[in-house]
Amino acid sequence: MKLLVGLGNPGSEYAKTRHNMGYQAVDEIVRRFCFDSFKSEHKGLVARGIIDGEKCLILKPETYMNLSGESVQSVMSFYKIKPEDIIVFHDDLDLPVGKVKVKVAGGSGGHNGIKNTDCHIGPDYMRVRIGIDKSKIINPADYVLGKPTADEQKILDTLFEHIAENVPLLLKDDMSGFMNKIK
Repeated sequence: MKLLVGLGNPGSEYAKTRHNMGYQAVDEIVRRFCFDSFKSEHKGLVARGIIDGEKCLILKPETYMNLSGESVQSVMSFYKIKPEDIIVFHDDLDLPVGKVKVKVAGGSGGHNGIKNTDCHIGPDYMRVRIGIDKSKIINPADYVLGKPTADEQKILDTLFEHIAENVPLLLKDDMSGFMNKIK
């Protein structure tokens, strides 16, 4: 079983903010692959489904970004999922809007959701970094909690469709194949 985690903050006031790119990415995966509806469990929202014959859980932690690892660890422990079977989708200030990078392990890049997840489950899981750009930042906290412009959201909506379409490659650990399709 694979666990796909979208990082974000719960509540309507955070919907569609830059910090909720992970939520938006997994929402598109749930839609594309007709997963069951999200149910509240393990300090988050969990949906179940199958992607190319692989059983998958999708998790949107509801602990707020800085405590995301609590929810991830709870699901991981309950379902006995190994770190190498976890894919975390999150926003990244160091990438331009609409760009994606994938890696396994490494540092957090200053992302508090990743820092907390690393503290709870270790660093050895796949990360899908979704660019939100930092070139216009005055105050990083205000920027990540703000909404993308209409043009940026259009780019991101298309990106989420491409991510969902090509997520089967990530489930097969084909990060370079995924990256080639997303370009």
